[in-house]
Order: sequence, then C-alpha cells, then structure tokens
Amino acid sequence: MTELWVERTGTRRYTGRSSRGAQVLIGSEDVAGVFTPGELLKIALAACSGMSSDAPLARRLGDDYQATIEVSGPADREQERYPLLEEVLKLDLSALDDADKQRLLTVVHRAVDQVCTVGRTLKSGTEVRFEVDSGDRS
Repeated sequence: MTELWVERTGTRRYTGRSSRGAQVLIGSEDVAGVFTPGELLKIALAACSGMSSDAPLARRLGDDYQATIEVSGPADREQERYPLLEEVLKLDLSALDDADKQRLLTVVHRAVDQVCTVGRTLKSGTEVRFEVDSGDRS
C-alpha cells in the first residue's frame, strides 16, 4: 500500500508526499504555486471521475480523446465544509448520433457512480479519526 504524508515547510505550507516519489505543494490561498487542501479535494474528485470514465470513453472515442473535467464548489465558511461540488466533463461528442451519445453518457455516469472511490466516499460520508503522536513513549 502506498504511504502518504505531509511535511511542514513553513507557515501554513506543506509538501504532500507518497512512498512512490510523488509530491504536491500545499498551502494557503495567498501563497503562489500551491494547492489548498480544498482544491486538492476537488481535483481528487475530478481526477477520479476522469479515471473512472476513461475506459468506456476510450473504447468509443479512441485512446487519444481529449477531455477536461472542471470542478467547483464554494466553501461554507460557517460550517467549514463544501456543501456542493459540481463537476463538468467537457469532451467532443459531435461525431456521435443522439442515440450513441445517450448510450455513452449512460455508461459514463454508471462507471463514475460505481468506480470513483473519491466520489463514492464523499457521497456516503466517511469516518475520520485524528490523533496526535507526541513522541512520548513512557
């Protein structure tokens, strides 16, 4: 299993890392060149939807199809949560007739609903446990 962690690199600045060698810069909105944690959540959702729909779209449109998934959702700062996240998958389906387009869209929706772990987790909710390890081993 891939290990994940963040390391503090400054005031409200972190680097997210994986045991596979990946890294991402994380920080406040006022810091250039970083993602906020909320932005990463949204990107994870969009990437998961894209990856979940990749196989059916590639089968129908070819391996080199172009797609962009826009994701948005303002934070509710009173509750410190995102009450709504909206995704829009943008791709060219102009070569398909209406029936083929509808079939493909049905398959894409089904794939995302069944396979996108991030979306499924957000929709169902999840238990989050947080603890502090102070290094005290007495």
